[in-house]
Amino acid sequence: MSTTRPQRARSTEAKRQREREILDAARSLGTAGSVREVTLTDIAAAVGMHKSAMLRYFETREQIFLTLTGEGWQEWSAALRARLGELTAAGHEEIAAAVARSLAARPFFCDLLAQAPLNLERNVSLDSAYAFKTVALAEVASIAAALRGLLGIGEEAAVDVIATATGLAGALWQMAAPGTGLRELYESHPEMAHAVVDVEPRLTRILTALLDGLRA
Repeated sequence: MSTTRPQRARSTEAKRQREREILDAARSLGTAGSVREVTLTDIAAAVGMHKSAMLRYFETREQIFLTLTGEGWQEWSAALRARLGELTAAGHEEIAAAVARSLAARPFFCDLLAQAPLNLERNVSLDSAYAFKTVALAEVASIAAALRGLLGIGEEAAVDVIATATGLAGALWQMAAPGTGLRELYESHPEMAHAVVDVEPRLTRILTALLDGLRA
């Protein structure tokens, strides 16, 4: 924690820089543990600010993490579309694996995908929720266009694939409980082997079945 009392950002550029510092701190804390366990006080301490001063930049802790979720959508979408562009002659399993791998490689984003509809979207202003949804839906449309061209499916089916992939990625990541006592419990008791979730292979299998079903 910084011992220097931070000065209030007065210029537009200084305000953006301070917002970026807050977002980066929240990302680091959420990546190290769990998003749901990170408090506004934790973030404030990480940037050397009083909690009340944080409210000049973000209305709630949920707005901080919802902003990061929007950034996560943009980063994941760009990476996935680039990968899909390389799979011009791929089968369903290879495409499903590419989608699953791209999500499993982003554990913080998977955590956010689970938290967003449960509490992040519900604890911000309607303007903030609208801004986030605008970003997310734009990326859904971009990924859907890539999937339509690759798979020859309709727009609704492509959106269903994305919804299934992101919804399950968030849920499976929570079920996997990486780095927690629950995970250690599952792995140390043979009778609980069914509770050990490996996100990427399971998501790959489910998405492959979905794509096969859409073709049928």
